[in-house]
Amino acid sequence: MNSSSILRLPFPRDLIEGGIAYAVRSLPHTYNRMGGSPYDRLRRIVAGVAVELAFRRHLTQTDIPFDVKGATPFTDPDRYDVSLGGHRCDVKSFLLTHRDQIQRVRHDPSLLLDAPALVPSDQHAADGHHDDDIYLFAFATGLNAASPRDLERARQAGQPIHLIHALPKPWANPQTWSPLGRLALKSESDEEMTVEIGGQSESREYVSERIVLPPRTRVEAASAFFSVASLHVESPPNGRIALHSPARRETVVIQPIDWGNIWVYGMDIFLTGWMSREEFRRRAYSILPGARVFQYDETRVKNLAVNVRDLRPLGALLEKVKAWKATNP
Repeated sequence: MNSSSILRLPFPRDLIEGGIAYAVRSLPHTYNRMGGSPYDRLRRIVAGVAVELAFRRHLTQTDIPFDVKGATPFTDPDRYDVSLGGHRCDVKSFLLTHRDQIQRVRHDPSLLLDAPALVPSDQHAADGHHDDDIYLFAFATGLNAASPRDLERARQAGQPIHLIHALPKPWANPQTWSPLGRLALKSESDEEMTVEIGGQSESREYVSERIVLPPRTRVEAASAFFSVASLHVESPPNGRIALHSPARRETVVIQPIDWGNIWVYGMDIFLTGWMSREEFRRRAYSILPGARVFQYDETRVKNLAVNVRDLRPLGALLEKVKAWKATNP
């Protein structure tokens, strides 16, 4: 790899919207190996899906054949993303959110060459992979508006937001699959609120319902929910919102501070290089939990790593895929 091998792609709004749609649906089924806030995890998922969608868009625009028949369903988060030339491709992306680091990378993308290309050790060791699978590594730059102060600044600037409240596991992924009964919502906000409930039906399909809540008025949902993973509001409530399940005989009370903004204010996407799973295993070194690396202040899990500059250039791979397709229609 060298600096000219890095492919810089735009990070438009529609990719963020696609990432949010996936993240909300995957919420009960993803493993938080990184720890921390569920909203940090959701923003990482949003950015990761946006990178994958940007990669697919680039392949389409440059007439590179690819397949998505094996792409990850939201209930199975660790399967491969696309297939290139008959090889399963797993896109590993890293979101950079520190302003000074973003500024440096946007000015000089070659700084990414000194970053480690990381794969969590447990992911690499998981079953269902082949030696000729491909790891493709990417970096995305984007800001968060996670704190109340930053959220208000984003709103004042006319920036989009997406506020959700993630429900606890017994609601999002209950051990007993049974109806929750006629869910009821009530808001203490002074203004009318629109709340979207996101969960699953009896057949475990994703289902959502938007409910208009007048102030201090109890409103029941019409849909039959068997789980509820999240609630979504369009603007920050100035009062508590309560969700009640008669079947669970339980009420979740959400304070105004308990909402998380999972919108990622994307800037650029940098596709770096690739390596086969077998070569990565041979050449990788270990990075233990607690280490400071280019993309993280502190790693949370054990990783295997190869330096980005030691990866193989993506452009040559895509040309080989195009040639392979021409001879194997």
